[in-house]
Amino acid sequence: MTKFRSDFLRTLDERGFIHQISDEAGLDALFATETVTAYIGFDPTAPSLHAGGLIQIMMLHWMQATGHRPVSLMGGGTGMVGDPSFKDDARQLMTVDTIESNIASIKRVFANYLSYGAGPRDALMINNADWLRDLNYLEFLRDVGRHFSVNRMLSFDSVKTRLDREQSLSFLEFNYMILQAYDFVELNKRYGVRLQMGGSDQWGNIVNGIDLGHRMGTPQLYALTSPLLTTSSGAKMGKSLSGAVWLNADMLGPYEFWQYWRNTEDADVSRFLKLYTTLPMDEIARLSTLAGSEINEVKKILATEVTAILHGRAAADAAAETARKTFEEGAISGDLPTVEVSMGELEAGIGVLAAFSEKTGLVASNGEARRQIRGGGLKVNDVTVTDDKAILTPRDLTPEGVIKLSFGKKKHVLLKPV
Repeated sequence: MTKFRSDFLRTLDERGFIHQISDEAGLDALFATETVTAYIGFDPTAPSLHAGGLIQIMMLHWMQATGHRPVSLMGGGTGMVGDPSFKDDARQLMTVDTIESNIASIKRVFANYLSYGAGPRDALMINNADWLRDLNYLEFLRDVGRHFSVNRMLSFDSVKTRLDREQSLSFLEFNYMILQAYDFVELNKRYGVRLQMGGSDQWGNIVNGIDLGHRMGTPQLYALTSPLLTTSSGAKMGKSLSGAVWLNADMLGPYEFWQYWRNTEDADVSRFLKLYTTLPMDEIARLSTLAGSEINEVKKILATEVTAILHGRAAADAAAETARKTFEEGAISGDLPTVEVSMGELEAGIGVLAAFSEKTGLVASNGEARRQIRGGGLKVNDVTVTDDKAILTPRDLTPEGVIKLSFGKKKHVLLKPV
C-alpha cells in the first residue's frame, strides 16, 4: 500500500524518483489539496543538457501530468558563478553572451516534456538573471547574507569535500549556495513556488533555501531530491564511450541517442523504463518479467520510447528501423551518423587509425584503435581490419559513395567525401 495520498508523490515513489523529502507528510498534504508550483534549476554550462539531467526534466513532466505547475529555472545569474557542488576545481567562467546563447539552445528541449503557457497549470520558463544580475551588493549582504552561518556552510558535504582534499574553493563559488537559496525565496514571492527539486547532491543547497525562506517570512517551503544515478556497472548516467549523451539534436542525432538507450545494461532496463518513459506501470511490470533474448526487444522498446519523447515518434521509429537494417541486414543507411571529409583528403589517404579516432571518435585514441584491431573489433565496410597501417582512399567508397566504419556490432559511422 502506498504511503502517499497525492498522485504526484505516489507516481514519483513508484517510479523510483524519490531520494529525500524534507517533510513527507506536509508535502503530501500540500499536493493532495492544492495546485502546487515547484521548480528545478538548470545551469547553462553547455549549449545542451545531457542524459544525466533527464531525470530532473521527467520529474517536472510528472508534476504537470498530475495537475501541478512546474517551473524550469534557467541559471542566467547563477551560471556566472558556477555550482561548486562535488567538483574538484572551479568551473570555467563564462561570458554573459555565452550564458545567454547556451540558455537559448537548452530551452528547445523542454517543450518536448512540458506544456508552457499562461494557465494555472502551464509550465513556466524563468531566468534567475531577472533578479540576480541587478542586485545591490550591500543591501543583499544586509538583507540576505546576515541569515547565513559560515560555520554551517562549511559543514555541507559539497564544501567539506573540497576542503578535506585541500582543493581551493574560491569566495565566488562559496557564494553559490547563498544565491541558490535566494532564488527559492524570490520564486516564492513572485510565483508562489513551494517546492524545489533536484539531484541528491543539491540537498544542502535546497535546505538552505528553506531555512532562508523561514527567516525571511515565506510560507513553509519544501525539498525533494532524486537519487544520483549510475548504471549497474558504476558508469555515470549521460556519459558514453564517445562522450556526453546530449539532448539537443544538433549535438547528438536521434539515432545515436537511441543507440545509447539500446545499449542499456540488462540490470538497468526495468529501472530506466520507470524513470525515463511514460509507459504505464503495469506494462513496465510485464516487460520487466522478460529475460534471455527477449530482453533485447525490451531494450529496443526503452530506446524507442525515450527517443520518441525527446525527438518525436517518427524520429524514434526511424532510428529503430536504421538499427534493424544495420544489424540484421548489414545495410548502409543514410540515417547512420555521418562525418564529412574533403575528397582531396581522401585522395591523399586517411590512415585507418585516424579515421576511427580523430575523424569519427568511434574510439578514444590511436592506441585504442590499435588494440581494437588486434582484437578484431574494427571493420571497414563490414570487413574486419587487420592492418593498423591501412590507408583509406576513394577505392574504399561503397556504391552509396561512403565508407562505413564499425566498432563492434553496435557503433557505426559513415565517412562521406564532399
